[in-house]
Amino acid sequence: MRHRTMPVEEDLFEKLRVELRRGSLVLAVLGALREERYGYTLRTSLEAAGLPIDEGALYPLLRRLEAQGLLTSEWREEARRNKRFYRLTPDGLHVLGQLLAEWNAISESILRLTEGEK
Repeated sequence: MRHRTMPVEEDLFEKLRVELRRGSLVLAVLGALREERYGYTLRTSLEAAGLPIDEGALYPLLRRLEAQGLLTSEWREEARRNKRFYRLTPDGLHVLGQLLAEWNAISESILRLTEGEK
């Protein structure tokens, strides 16, 4: 019995892509916040790295990571505007290291699985 390959519907691919990105963004945000940044500069650095994120997704993520003890933030005035600056806590740095190790292990496993499928 032969299986015909059907093209993946674009909306299905987009849903799967968004799901994949969602988990990756936590890792990207933690990595970017090894250096203190305020929301706008964090957003632009993520975008420059190829990971654009909407404000409506970024700020709830930052609040959640702060509630989990992985980030800390403080309000400061800069250029006559109040800005909230974020940075990793020591726990956040530890979790980042663990997540990077897990990311690398998953990536290597996927490569091993998919290289055999060529």
